[in-house]
Amino acid sequence: MPYYRVVGEVPRKRHVQFRRPDGGLYAEELMGEEGFSSDSSLLYHRHLPTAIVKAEAVSITGTPTGETRLEPNLPLSPRHFRTQELSSAGDLVSGRMPLAGNGDVRLSYATSDQPSELYRNSMGDECVYVQRGRVRFESTYGVIEAREGDYVVVPTGTIHRWVPDGTVNVLAIEAAGHIRPPKRYLSQHGQFLEHAPYCERDLRAPAEPFTAEGEEVPVLVRTRGGLTRLVYRHHPFDVVGWDGCLYPFAFNIDDFEPIVKRTHAPPPVHQTFEGPGFVVCSFCPRPLDYHPEAVPIPYNHHNVDSDEFMFYVGGDYSARQGSGIGVGSISLHPAGFTHGPQPGAVEAVIEAVSRGVTTTSEVAVMVDTFRPLDLGGSALACEDPGYAWTWARS
Repeated sequence: MPYYRVVGEVPRKRHVQFRRPDGGLYAEELMGEEGFSSDSSLLYHRHLPTAIVKAEAVSITGTPTGETRLEPNLPLSPRHFRTQELSSAGDLVSGRMPLAGNGDVRLSYATSDQPSELYRNSMGDECVYVQRGRVRFESTYGVIEAREGDYVVVPTGTIHRWVPDGTVNVLAIEAAGHIRPPKRYLSQHGQFLEHAPYCERDLRAPAEPFTAEGEEVPVLVRTRGGLTRLVYRHHPFDVVGWDGCLYPFAFNIDDFEPIVKRTHAPPPVHQTFEGPGFVVCSFCPRPLDYHPEAVPIPYNHHNVDSDEFMFYVGGDYSARQGSGIGVGSISLHPAGFTHGPQPGAVEAVIEAVSRGVTTTSEVAVMVDTFRPLDLGGSALACEDPGYAWTWARS
């Protein structure tokens, strides 16, 4: 993140002596991207963050947090997955059910009411979208109280856990690199520009330190080599203060300000984040296109360089009427397939506008990838096998 924050106690200068009340030194931990050449934060621990007493490999067989086999989308076709039919065992980390992925990003669904164990993803950033429910995100940086509609962005290497308040449903977007606001929304110094559809005031980050006591505390760590469980001598939630531009934050989809044109605008106006080889977009309620002869619905399009993964989380998605898609559905429209409104949808929306309808109610999260998405077993287990043929109905 480009936005500087200070939380808790920090010394006046970096890398100077900072002593505990008992006279001992707090231990610094620099969390930094790209080898000291990009965003970072400096955390101050009561105990050494390097002190581990045990390390053991964790079998990835049947473990959603490990490398799960994905299958190519063959025969090539559009897909419809009904997440409403999925039920996971485990928590919001171990219970993730892989839906799709490639070398850049993995997309999983999870539903749970159980706290997760402490977890550190050292392969890349995560963006976890809360579809339903409330969940407390606890980390070395502090706490975020996340609610329905929140994107929670977790930087690479952050030790954290999820504590649901009741049952929570999430879509987990796990990157092979860093997830950031689009460059075109930011000044050269990192401030959100006036044309951006959200700004610093919309972001919620930890506001105070969060500490926990404990010794010999296990943390599940994911790396490109697999899974390891490290046992720390002291609880890693012992940070008294931190400052910098790298930290977890939440952004609610309701705070995204849609960009509207007189005629239909393409998906880049909905872009919310970017990652290596993919983008994340937010489709939110907005005024319909207002040119007197506008066709206020997406046109048929073929994104020759990307696969489109769309998670429908609320409202009425007019373009998909008659397809079987509803709240909780996911559509996958791959490169190599031209997709667009269902038969009759264009005429239906034009007729609705003539009756005085002026706004949409749709809410959806879209991930466009620039390499093909392979399919996970959980997606195939909840697939609607008739979706691909719905455009041929008349």
